[in-house]
Amino acid sequence: MLSLEHFTKGEIYELLRVSRSIKLAFKQGPVEAQPRYLQGESLAMIFQKRSTRTRVSSETGMFKLGGHSLFLGKEDIQLGHGETLMDTAKVLSRFNSAILARVYGHQTIEDLAEHASVPVINALSDKHHPLQILADLQTLQETFGENLTGLKVAWVGDGNNILNSLMVTLPKLGVDLSVATPKGYEPTSDILDIARINAAAHQTSLVTTTDPLEAVEGCHVVVTDTWISMGQEEEANARLKDFEGYQVTQKMMERAHTDWKFLHCLPRKPYEVHDEVFYSDRSLVFDEAENRMWTVMAVLMMQLRGTAAVVTA
Repeated sequence: MLSLEHFTKGEIYELLRVSRSIKLAFKQGPVEAQPRYLQGESLAMIFQKRSTRTRVSSETGMFKLGGHSLFLGKEDIQLGHGETLMDTAKVLSRFNSAILARVYGHQTIEDLAEHASVPVINALSDKHHPLQILADLQTLQETFGENLTGLKVAWVGDGNNILNSLMVTLPKLGVDLSVATPKGYEPTSDILDIARINAAAHQTSLVTTTDPLEAVEGCHVVVTDTWISMGQEEEANARLKDFEGYQVTQKMMERAHTDWKFLHCLPRKPYEVHDEVFYSDRSLVFDEAENRMWTVMAVLMMQLRGTAAVVTA
């Protein structure tokens, strides 16, 4: 799973079904009856970038499924200290059932997948963050129902990896998407092309603008993210100026649907979203964070066992 670009609507919904089934099994049953689907499996977790939700959800999720995970930070393995990516991928494949990697450049994920002989899961790159989008989708299903067709989602913020993953996913699920980014921070042309093709094929609306108020008009869900990602700290002052008017506020949300909801993948800074929105009863951010674990568990299950072993939700 390098991105959701090549996953069909049916495959995405099946991932979400498996995730709901796993969540139900672990939430309702006694501890001793919880399924250990991945007993005996091991997960190598390469982390070039620090993390709270991705590390804890993946490590805990693998444990709950009966498997074992190994956290491999940049100082823990020889990758980057003289050993090639190819050699690392080949060696880890001999020891582990799957590789999960949180990296800077997306090419690193592509190279890992090329040389590994076990499944490779993208836990974040500069281009895509598929695990986050699966958690977002499960959260929306829990709020609006399993069929998301007809939902309208607005993005307000940077043209970053979260937006890229939303754009290659939502249109083919029948979800309308309006995107507001400041001038110079738009999504790249290849992502726009994919989103437009999917929107046309699935008869969904795709709007891009530099006006956040236009984007949120009538939307059921508004999504934002950090304006300053890891590695962009030197750009902070310029970015803060460029994103003036993009803070998600209660005033902005008056333009949204009367039953609007808010998503943010965390961690957040106050300049992206006002506390009045972030901590409101319309905010789904902590449900969204919890679902990071259930959805990564579903990804691990489908990569290593398929779906037949998972009961129907």
